[in-house]
Amino acid sequence: MSKIGIFFGTDTGSTRLVAKKIYSILGPIIADKPKNINRARVDELLAYDALILGTPSYGIGEMPGLAVGCQEANWAEFVPNLDGVNLSGKRVALFGLGHQERYASRFASSLIQLYRVFYGLGAEIIGQWDIDGYEFKHSDSIINNQFVGLVLDQRGQPHLTDARLQTWLEQVTPLLLKNVTEAS
Repeated sequence: MSKIGIFFGTDTGSTRLVAKKIYSILGPIIADKPKNINRARVDELLAYDALILGTPSYGIGEMPGLAVGCQEANWAEFVPNLDGVNLSGKRVALFGLGHQERYASRFASSLIQLYRVFYGLGAEIIGQWDIDGYEFKHSDSIINNQFVGLVLDQRGQPHLTDARLQTWLEQVTPLLLKNVTEAS
């Protein structure tokens, strides 16, 4: 598809709101409207060569889903449908939510689960994010001293969300659009 696809999992609605902000910044010429992963089909996700994927932070070392306390289906219920899919040639930027004060020992650790799935299926993951500016004890979502995607703390640092989104999107959008153009 000639646009960026935005898919998200959510429980309280915070990840949905961030996905909508991303869409608002990118606009309808560049991206399609965000879609909740619990309403998405695999063929819809596969139609895009460039994706922005978002996840809430639920569970300890697990992907967000019903088994870890989410009220609705989430990534844990969608991911098994990707079994055997080859995502080579797809470029994926990730974002995740977390609460660094309340969950300092596992801050935004659900993001690594999404990273592992899509990286393991052959997607190129872009959009790593600096850990500076956060205060936490541990996060599984760090590789080479960077988060594997943009991390937002909507409870502890909501005042930083818009600036972080803008900066991150300025970094990832050209790379995502390059993938869209090459695939067209």
